[in-house]
Amino acid sequence: MPAEVICSKQPAFAAKGVVAASHPLASTAGAEMIAAGGNAIDAAIATLFTLTVVEPMMVGIVGGGISHIRLADGSHRLIDGLGRAPLAAEPNVYTPISNTMPNYLETEGRVNAVGANAVAAPGSLKTWCEMLELYGTLSLSDVMEPAIRYASLGFTVTPYLSECINEALSDLVLDPVISSIYLKDGEPLPAGARLVMPEYADTLRAIAAEGPSALYGGAVGQAVAAYLGKAGGLLTIEDLMAYKSIERDVLRATYHGVEIVCPPPPSSGGVHVIQMLNLLEGFDVASMGFGSPASLHLILEVLKIAFADRSAVTADPDFVDVPTEWLISKEYANERRPDIDLAKAKEWTAGLALPESPNTTHVTAADGDGNIVATTQTINSTFGARIMIPGTGIVPNNYMYVFDPHPGETLSILPGKRVTTSMSPIIAYRDGKPVLALGLPGGLRIFGSAMQALVNKFDHGLSIQEMVEAPRIWTQGHGVEIEDDFPQKVDRALKDLGHEVMRVPHVGGGMNAIEFCGDGRMAGASCWRADGTPVGLSGGYAREGARFWPD
Repeated sequence: MPAEVICSKQPAFAAKGVVAASHPLASTAGAEMIAAGGNAIDAAIATLFTLTVVEPMMVGIVGGGISHIRLADGSHRLIDGLGRAPLAAEPNVYTPISNTMPNYLETEGRVNAVGANAVAAPGSLKTWCEMLELYGTLSLSDVMEPAIRYASLGFTVTPYLSECINEALSDLVLDPVISSIYLKDGEPLPAGARLVMPEYADTLRAIAAEGPSALYGGAVGQAVAAYLGKAGGLLTIEDLMAYKSIERDVLRATYHGVEIVCPPPPSSGGVHVIQMLNLLEGFDVASMGFGSPASLHLILEVLKIAFADRSAVTADPDFVDVPTEWLISKEYANERRPDIDLAKAKEWTAGLALPESPNTTHVTAADGDGNIVATTQTINSTFGARIMIPGTGIVPNNYMYVFDPHPGETLSILPGKRVTTSMSPIIAYRDGKPVLALGLPGGLRIFGSAMQALVNKFDHGLSIQEMVEAPRIWTQGHGVEIEDDFPQKVDRALKDLGHEVMRVPHVGGGMNAIEFCGDGRMAGASCWRADGTPVGLSGGYAREGARFWPD
């Protein structure tokens, strides 16, 4: 079994602040804000705006997400900026083509996944601007400057971005506007090409000048709504103007004395991370050793239990009664734990688990004053609805693909209903002090990957870099996905326990995390599964009394 993790990247240690995001230019933009005297909130928002330029396949201003903020006074804010079904969206708005997986979500013409009819009311821009106004220190124009710079002057396409363009190529070629930006002669922009987005730069300038109202009722929003409406979409300017973010209470739990602070529903991530940790707490996971068949078998069994319960928590709590407190209780874990067989895999009854897009991004930022941000954002599929709003450079979400197109189900479409998610931006404490903040993209694989990171850190003692890069495993109750970095003998051992094992290149996406070392330093880490890069800021101003002495 692997005694160590072979890391592809290096952590960044700093004292004044760290930003870890899925592109080096985005992390640098956040670090610029801290260098300019801003805080972690300023840094996170600058990073997100820059990611809409340099990681456009994953995140955009017409997207959604969840932001977890820990302020310097120790209080937490959980901002729900997830997408909402348009007010015109009725349960039967789409025609499903199947009542069974794997085509359960598919509709006639794929209209819930690609094109104007797939776009839900977005929360990203509104929540980013609200966070900045309430908790930041810099102006909107200041934090947007790096994004405008890279959109107008251009940046170098990475191999990862080029590959993502290729992944969506069959849909992108159908839209001449988006093709004019990301394709050349019908082929994906190659790695090393220069990508310039002048129209998007103008859109960002309008937002910097007018604020979020530019989209939520202003000229930018009018352009978005007019184009989508003409193309047969559901989203209207009234949907944009009616959108409101929601501040929710965080969930709290303990794992071997470490306090874990997570998001609540409509994210199922926090619920299931806590549920699985509660189950694991009754076993001596540490003595099993990292990567051992015994520990991996146990992780797989608690994942199965979580997915068996997931149908109860993957819904907007304003529309569905969610039994959150019971599912995250130690009592519930005590009831379920005796059913786990350490000697063989079991079948667990699972509710319907609809797939979520793994194409998301995550930013973790912290400053020297104790402010921390862990925020996960998305436009859902790679390049969202795979169209571009003419004249704006905006790639809108395809969040409607997350809903159940069949009427009468827990996740069915209703006007104004929020989408559900597995996003898990987590902050952990020991003895009342922050020790870890993390998050990642990956759809259904997010919360299982986040749980494994916490186990690897607090049970197996991995370093922060090892934690984010460690190989992962996943199941939702049937076949098992195991990353290639595990030794082959692990497969044989798991098969002997009754698991159906399948090798995959990666489970989930690029994790970005910050560890608080207790000596005034922070360590940022990003993993190999994306272009993630941590950037740290140390040093500081001159000592008081220092002045220039002439020769």
